[in-house]
Amino acid sequence: MSEEKKQNPTDNKSSMGPNNNKPKFNVFWIYGIIAVTLIGLQFMRVSPSPKEIQRGEFINDKYEMLKNDDIEKIIVVNKENAEIYIKKDRLENTRYKELFDNKFVSLSKEGPHFIFNIGDIQSFDNMIKELKIKYPTGNSLDYSFDTRQNYMRDIFSWLLPIFIIVAIWVIIFRRMAKTGGPGGGGNIFNVGKSKAQLFDKESNIKIDFKDVAGLEEAKIEVQEIVDFLKTPKKYTDLGGKIPKGVLLVGPPGTGKTLLAKAVAGEANVPFFSMSGSDFVEMFVGVGASRVRDLFKQAKEKAPCIIFIDEIDAIGRARGRNPNWGANDERENTLNQLLTEMDGFGNNVGVIIMGATNRADILDKALMRAGRFDRQIHLELPDINERKEIFEVHLKPLKIDEKLDLEFLSKQTPGFSGADIANVCNEAALIAARKEKKFIERQDFLDAIDRIVGGLERKSKIITKEEKRTIAYHESGHATVSWLLEHAHPLVKVTIIPRGRALGAAWYLPEERQITTREQLLDEMCAALAGRVAEELVFGKISTGAMNDLEKITKQAYAMIAYFGMSEKVGHVSFYDSSGQTDMAFTKPYSEKTAELIDNEVKELIEEAYKRSKAILKKNMDGLNKLADILLEREVIFAEDLEHIFGKRPWLTLQERQYNSVKKIENSTQEIVKEIAEKPKKVTKPRVKKTDKDKL
Repeated sequence: MSEEKKQNPTDNKSSMGPNNNKPKFNVFWIYGIIAVTLIGLQFMRVSPSPKEIQRGEFINDKYEMLKNDDIEKIIVVNKENAEIYIKKDRLENTRYKELFDNKFVSLSKEGPHFIFNIGDIQSFDNMIKELKIKYPTGNSLDYSFDTRQNYMRDIFSWLLPIFIIVAIWVIIFRRMAKTGGPGGGGNIFNVGKSKAQLFDKESNIKIDFKDVAGLEEAKIEVQEIVDFLKTPKKYTDLGGKIPKGVLLVGPPGTGKTLLAKAVAGEANVPFFSMSGSDFVEMFVGVGASRVRDLFKQAKEKAPCIIFIDEIDAIGRARGRNPNWGANDERENTLNQLLTEMDGFGNNVGVIIMGATNRADILDKALMRAGRFDRQIHLELPDINERKEIFEVHLKPLKIDEKLDLEFLSKQTPGFSGADIANVCNEAALIAARKEKKFIERQDFLDAIDRIVGGLERKSKIITKEEKRTIAYHESGHATVSWLLEHAHPLVKVTIIPRGRALGAAWYLPEERQITTREQLLDEMCAALAGRVAEELVFGKISTGAMNDLEKITKQAYAMIAYFGMSEKVGHVSFYDSSGQTDMAFTKPYSEKTAELIDNEVKELIEEAYKRSKAILKKNMDGLNKLADILLEREVIFAEDLEHIFGKRPWLTLQERQYNSVKKIENSTQEIVKEIAEKPKKVTKPRVKKTDKDKL
């Protein structure tokens, strides 16, 4: 089930129409023009500035203006800078030639001609007094004060912070609009607008029903809706009405969203797509407003499809919220959605598709007919569907020609479509890491082990005693599962640490729809065999069986309290499929019944433990051989168990199904062959007798 990147429908709008080459107006152009103008004014001043000199140059009389008594006057501006005015008749001297060398703008003879920073006013006054003593002719060294206002600088000091704040405001809201934040379009007043993505005829959606493998029944249901939108007259002529809603329900990774993408690719009608979490915001009333805006847009483009992914974000049953309130934002959004889907108004031609993996928590009013008329359940793929999914995901990969897809589908029971896609990708990465030119069978097996058990941790420090304990523990599981009829057949066992587990065993579970009591008991015996092997060999038990005990405890309680598999408790079930007991403070049975259930569970587990111990005592030689091989190789396969214990006399469910199918095929071929080989009788044509012949 391949994924394709969604293309924004607005991407193709720029190439439409006759004015597609005209540049669009942008407010940042105005900001750029203002900035360029201000910079230009700084470089193109009409009146040039006086020559700036250092205070030391004035004291040392670099231009000999003090020595020759060239200074006309000195003005101290704003108690910061001293402006020096040279006498007009002295400006002709070569000492001041550089003041008038500028070809573009000439310095005015009126002055000021020089300027320098005075520093502290007291030190400047002392400096002038000393210069008067040094140069007796310097009576012109008397200075005056002047205060001047720089209006441009004052205006800039006020406008610049405002300009920066406005720029930051615009940038933040534009960024929020691009990332799908509240207030789409960069406007805070658009916070109540719908954020659904629109896919129409102009959108380039490359996914269709051919890319969806292993969901044949679901595709038939959805394909009928697409056909209704394409040719509604075929159905309306018979009085039929278009379904209002379709709910896709299934475990994660089974292809709910992918199926919706295929509908968008197949249907030639507008398709609105959004997530359930897009309705939920911190602002009060935003969710309901977005629901109204979404359906308003949909009515304008009817007939169309609205797809809400993860609809449980807003469709959770009312009254189950932790705050015990009935007027929170999520419930207001749900109430508005219920009204829009099937309220007083009429939504002709608008089909709502929803997807969730938690249909048990959805509100009953949302699930009723008239809102979601159809519920399509997407289950985990079976062996044939997994083969089809592998064919889809292996198309872009360079695989070995000898690779058997049926073998891969058998090795991945319980895998979803997303898991299979991950297996193919991991296999490609493993093959590339080993510098192979093609992806081989072993690469896929390593990828499956990586996903199921985790990464190998060969560097983990384990003592010899611990390793021996792990080997016997895993050998106990393998031995009992091999010798019991209904236990899952073993694939391989390893004592190499993977993830958090110190050892692991891979089984090939039968794909069955119902499970009998005998099958559950055999699985419990196989799960307890690891602890039993530790007790028999070492005379003590360890913490390594915690996961096994947790599994069988839950299984035993389910057998007694849910499946009614106890004679003392009776044929009763305390399981609540509606989920109403989640908020209950009491159990649906008495204390006496609870005690009886606990006793029955304990007896059930004890019986399985004794049975597992009896099997291992009888086959201790095989257990020891298996553990020795496991310690030596660290990995054993089903062939090793077959060599030690012999071939299993029981056939698996897949083998029985395969044999029955083969038997039917063979019998059919024999019948066809028998009919073909049977000689045909030659019959003479019947001649109708006339009245003359009768006489």
